[in-house]
Formats: sequence, C-alpha cells, structure tokens
Amino acid sequence: MDGEEAPLGALNLAEYAPAGARTVDCYRRIRKIGEGTYGEVFEAVDIITGERAALKKIKLDDGKEGFPRQILREIKLLKKLDHENIIRLKEIVVSPGSAHGTGGSDDHIYRGDIYMVFEYMDHDLKKVLHHSAPSQVKVYMGQLLKGLQYCHANNVLHRDIKGANLLITGGKLLKLADFGLARLFTRDGTLTNHVITLWYRPPELLLGATSYAEPVDIWSVGCIFAEFLLKKPLFPGRTEQEQLSKIFELCGSPNEESWPGVSKLPLYKTMTIRPATPTKRSLRDILQK
Repeated sequence: MDGEEAPLGALNLAEYAPAGARTVDCYRRIRKIGEGTYGEVFEAVDIITGERAALKKIKLDDGKEGFPRQILREIKLLKKLDHENIIRLKEIVVSPGSAHGTGGSDDHIYRGDIYMVFEYMDHDLKKVLHHSAPSQVKVYMGQLLKGLQYCHANNVLHRDIKGANLLITGGKLLKLADFGLARLFTRDGTLTNHVITLWYRPPELLLGATSYAEPVDIWSVGCIFAEFLLKKPLFPGRTEQEQLSKIFELCGSPNEESWPGVSKLPLYKTMTIRPATPTKRSLRDILQK
C-alpha cells in the first residue's frame, strides 16, 4: 500500500472537538486574510480573553467522507509538535448546533462548520523575503532550521516549505506553518512525489523518487536562503522539465559518479538530462555577487 494512503487510525474528530466544546461564537471575526484548498482564513478575537487568533474554516464535502483526510492529518501532526518555531494549533471549534457522532463508524462526519484556531501571526515571509537586512536573514534562517530540525527529530517531513508557509510576528519571530502536506516518515516507506511547490522542489522528486526523507525539506530551505540573498527566486521554473533544466544549468547534470543511483529514478530516462556541466556561472559565484 502507498504510504500516502495508509490508514489514519481512528477518524473520530470528537477527540479534538468533543461535544460541549467551545463554538466559533467565542470569536469575533475581524477580516478575511486568506483562502486555500480547504477553506477560508479569518483574523479574529477571542471575546473572552481578547487574544487575536487565526480561524481556518474547514470546507466539508457533503456526501463524501466528511472531514478531509489531509486536514485530519494536519491536526494530528500539530497536536504532536510543540516548538517555538512551529505554528500552534490552539483548539478546534465548531458552529453552534453542529451534530456529533453517536459512537458509530461515521463519528467523524459533522453537520456544521468546523474551524481550526491558530495563534495569530502578523504576515508571511514573502512580504520581507526580498528586503531583509543580513542580520535579520540570519535570525530568520536560524529559526527556520530550528523548527525544521524539531520536525525531523519527530519523523515529520513538512514537504511544502516556501515563503507563504513561513509566518512572522513581532517583526522577528518566525514559525513554520501549513502542515497540510506534512507526513510522518520511515526510512523504508513509500511517499508521493507530487509535493512541494515547484520552485522549491528538489531534483529527486522531479525525477520521480518515492523513497525520500529529510533532504527534500533541506533543499527547500536552501532555495529560501538563496532567495533572501538574490532578492528573487533561485529556480523559477514553469514546468517540471523547465525546473530540472534550471537546476542543471546552474549545478550541472547528475550522473552515477556524482549521484549514485540517479539513473534508476523513474523519470531519469523520460526527462531531458542536460547539460553535463553548468552553462551559467556557478551557484557560489551567483550567491556571492
């Protein structure tokens, strides 16, 4: 069985939002701040404590499985992770009158709206990626690496590190967010390669690898660091083939001597693998410009 489709275990959302838990009425919405595949995000204020929060409204697909499996995985992982450089999931709240299961196999199917409540962050890294002082870049990169090291120490791959998923508050504290594509991993597991936003995706995934680990996240971090220095994306490809070409133009093409096992990757013979040596200045020269 593909590791991406492995059973999640109990799908009982009542573990996270039990009957009698707080409802979304405990929050006053201020404004909409984003929208994604699984719903809208609002800035809000807890009417009891006065604390700001981010409400992520989960879009349920009526007539299907009910609660999206990807969101359930994200909740399980965020409940597992506790680090100052990882976004904190404060609680799960529901709309008033949401129906809970009765102990059967469909307990995870809800009739109402469900919200993930996160600590509020001022903005994402994209807004400062191209105009941060070197001293601040050092701080942000250190925090990113600390948060990621904690994830990897707990066998979690993030698999979507990019500026939009790195949140900042107070002008100085960075937190890794959006664990929708994150997965627990094992050294002998099989995972999908259709992850990580294209500009930050490593060559092994572009070549079809399904057995991978921490280095896929480290590649993305390297791309972020280069973007800090260059004030523009390092590899802004439009297609997977173009993405590979941009990487190879700057780094040279891999072979069995430089990358043992590369020729056995599923798409090695399908993708155009050239040039043998970089056609542009070396990566070191570009970053030192």
